[in-house]
Amino acid sequence: MSFHDAVVPAYLQMLNSVTGLLTKAEAHCAAKKIDPGVLLGARLFPDMLPLSRQIQLVCDFAAKGCARLAHSEVPSTPDTETSFAELKQRLAKTIDYVKSFKPAQFEGADARDVTFPAGPDKSITMKGQQFLSSFSLPNFYFHAATAHGILRHNGVEIGKRDFMGTN
Repeated sequence: MSFHDAVVPAYLQMLNSVTGLLTKAEAHCAAKKIDPGVLLGARLFPDMLPLSRQIQLVCDFAAKGCARLAHSEVPSTPDTETSFAELKQRLAKTIDYVKSFKPAQFEGADARDVTFPAGPDKSITMKGQQFLSSFSLPNFYFHAATAHGILRHNGVEIGKRDFMGTN
């Protein structure tokens, strides 16, 4: 399996499933006459980030993970989304961006150094394989799972198949 095939499909599967989760959440708000802002601001616990920020981070870890592994320019996306439509638009742009990476860009990426910020004045460098398996994918899946948990906790009728993108 190429490194591209280990990276890009994993990000795309979850980006598409999160898009589906937001579609169901939006329909849930309409059916139950819930202000979408309430759900977009929902958290699992007061010290956790709200749903909207979880979605933004899902997009960031996919786009920036691919860019860093391919040694491409790391995109910067302002976190300005305040609606389901805007978040779904960000997901769509991220999907297009991730799809734009070609297998050749990932050749040797598993052994290349990847440097990324770890706070305001610190950075970490690790090999691509370690970056992917120990940092990028775990963070990516954490925020996707947290978004799913927030929606499920707030009554949106979703399950594991929705999370996996197989529903």
